Amino acid sequence: MPASRRRLRIAAAATVLVAAASGCAQRHTESDEQPAYTGPADQVITVVSAAPTDTTATLTAWDRVGAHWVRAIGPLRADVGAQGIGAASESATRSPAGIWPLTEAFGIAADNGTRLPYRRVTTSDWWVSDTGSRYYNTHYRCAPGSCPFDESAGEDLGAAGPAYDHAVVIDYNRSPVVPAAGSAYFLHVGDGHPTAGCVAVPASDLDALMRWLDPARGPVIDITVR
Repeated sequence: MPASRRRLRIAAAATVLVAAASGCAQRHTESDEQPAYTGPADQVITVVSAAPTDTTATLTAWDRVGAHWVRAIGPLRADVGAQGIGAASESATRSPAGIWPLTEAFGIAADNGTRLPYRRVTTSDWWVSDTGSRYYNTHYRCAPGSCPFDESAGEDLGAAGPAYDHAVVIDYNRSPVVPAAGSAYFLHVGDGHPTAGCVAVPASDLDALMRWLDPARGPVIDITVR
């Protein structure tokens, strides 16, 4: 998550404690029911919250078998954005509502057996959140202090700690990339707290999900409010 959204996460999380994107054509469903998704993917991860401002959701992984969906993993508890689920942007801490492809993975730790293309990252691997950069919302490799974008508005993936031991890229705002519409959304290791817009689950659950994901089946993540 970029530094600006880290600050927003802290503020939004504090509000939560005190109080105690569209772009998809298909509709959604509660996690303990058959997904209503009708697109071409044969694997779907549903992430469903009960209210737009909820910071937790129910995550379930589904396989298409014939004309039906069969639960493969879950339901699991997932952490979502500190401002809930809805319209995402660089200035918000919401998880992006919609259906997004899952096409690649990365991590500080060694490959955990995922079939997705996997990049092992170091402190020279960045996700660019500089809205004025032509590399916005892409991976870029450069040594700290030498990058052709504002590093303070980016995320050094290798320096992020356990959250990025393993992660799957959520392909929100990637094709086409719209400046300031939001960047660096991942399915990553959670610590039980709201995120800056990512979806997070415990490490063991993420390992199981990543091993289940099969790029030949066109997996997507469906993030919604019921």
